[in-house]
Amino acid sequence: MPAPNRPVSIIGASGALGFGLALRLGRAGVPVVIGSRDAERAAHTARRAAEAVPGVQCAGYDNARAVGEAECVILSVPFRNHSEILTNLRSALRPGQLLIDATVPLAAAVSGRGSRMLGVWQGSAAQQAREMVPDGVRVVSALHTVSAATLADLDAELDQDVLVCGDSRADKREAAQLIESIDGLRCVDCGRLEMARIAESLTALLIAVNARYKSHAGVKLTGLPGELWSQ
Repeated sequence: MPAPNRPVSIIGASGALGFGLALRLGRAGVPVVIGSRDAERAAHTARRAAEAVPGVQCAGYDNARAVGEAECVILSVPFRNHSEILTNLRSALRPGQLLIDATVPLAAAVSGRGSRMLGVWQGSAAQQAREMVPDGVRVVSALHTVSAATLADLDAELDQDVLVCGDSRADKREAAQLIESIDGLRCVDCGRLEMARIAESLTALLIAVNARYKSHAGVKLTGLPGELWSQ
């Protein structure tokens, strides 16, 4: 799929996964807007991205302004901040926007082990997001199995699948178009948003696997057809 030329906002791009996504998307030609609770921190992160990827279109603002700059928002924040940030963004998010939630409810959010999950009343972080955003904001779950370290290493070649969950095929296709602008990532439709509870838990599994093998393993599904988004 061709790289979209519309900007994408990344809330939490000062974190490892969000920053890696900013670098990869920026290198693919996608204008990136970085959001943080601290506008100066966001601007600093944008400068870091510009140093790593010369010519990247990247700006940094406070979260509310960053959300207002794009039709697509990637939420990549620690689970302990997930509810608070969504509450604060409720007046900034608007109907029609696509929210790609990459948050994982790891036990590390409450000083537990990173290879364990927390129970979420709604079923998953993505389902919590859908409950909290304004009506008309479209929520898709994705990017839980992609290594933040590998994304940030621009010399590393990617060859893995991204598991995408959501209640609208069109919304998932739109998210896939953006994500697949990153070379080496292939998006797989994994069903309705309720399946996010399973996709999110794979992060904990991969943390355990990567700790054992000192690696940055991802997920690759076999036996799928060549064209996954034609229907």
